[in-house]
Amino acid sequence: MNPILVNVMRRDVIESFHCGAVAVLDADGGVLASLGDIDRPIFPRSAVKVLQALPLVASGAADRLGLTDAELALACASHNGEDLHAQTAARMLAKAGLDASALECGTHWPYLDTASRVLAMQGREPDALNNNCSGKHAGFVCLACALHDGTGGLNLRQYVRGYVKAGHPVMREVTAALQAATGHDLAHTPQGVDGCSIPTFAVPLRKLALAFARVGTGIGLSEGHAAAAKRLRAAVASAPFMVAGSGRFDTRVMERLGERVFCKVGAEGVFCAALPERGLGVAIKIDDGNNARACEVVMAAVIEACVALGNEDAQFMRSLSDATLTNWNGIEVGRLVAAPLLRTLAGKPASSA
Repeated sequence: MNPILVNVMRRDVIESFHCGAVAVLDADGGVLASLGDIDRPIFPRSAVKVLQALPLVASGAADRLGLTDAELALACASHNGEDLHAQTAARMLAKAGLDASALECGTHWPYLDTASRVLAMQGREPDALNNNCSGKHAGFVCLACALHDGTGGLNLRQYVRGYVKAGHPVMREVTAALQAATGHDLAHTPQGVDGCSIPTFAVPLRKLALAFARVGTGIGLSEGHAAAAKRLRAAVASAPFMVAGSGRFDTRVMERLGERVFCKVGAEGVFCAALPERGLGVAIKIDDGNNARACEVVMAAVIEACVALGNEDAQFMRSLSDATLTNWNGIEVGRLVAAPLLRTLAGKPASSA
């Protein structure tokens, strides 16, 4: 059984807890610290969007279409579906000469309640631009522009169609980038379908942390992917709102810490991060799939342990790793607390985890 990583406190009593695993690696594959089983393959889902965006830059598509930092950041996003997110995705598609009808991510109401209420009050229904993955998919469509050259009589819309399928040239490039960054053989690992309809592959935390260490340093990546990773990290640091949105952990942390941290949540309690100053990558999996609370507490504690922080930044991160819980009347009712073993994680040799 994986260790307890987060305790849910009501008064001074542990009301519940969340178990999971954490891997912290350098770009050469050295394990700085680990807790739990880091070799069990798990589906990283949206946590690896920056890896899936590498071909967008490396192919030359980003330069050819003149994609801005905000647009590149959106390509790495699981966003709230706020107006600025939807408008930015639409601009990406327009630069490719297409519109929202080209997206194959599906439609859902915005994640942010206020954004959903705005649509409803305007008598509007959401469309694919409001999907939290619309930026990633707009990036796939832009990548298709670079791959479309020399495809005979196919126009771009015909070429783009079906890009979510494993055999499409776009998805082959994306899958190859994921395999190259993680060093994991995706042809012989469990495969599923993600919520946005693209293939998702089971990868151990050890390999995911390695990939994010490579994203933060460029070590172990091809020249093109290393340059792409650097550019994507800079874009996200420039426009962190695009990666998540109002009130979200990823946006708040990267607004505060800039290029010192690139972090990205995935579904079902997965969280990954690159810590470029330390040359480290982080991968987390909460066993019960708790995204909204547990995995954020763990990531905050890992950042505290692994990143040099001044007093104000340290206090900010501590507010996320030891978080107050209030009820609807604003009364404090408890806390979400990182387990003590996380506080000194960066100093733990792998053998003691």
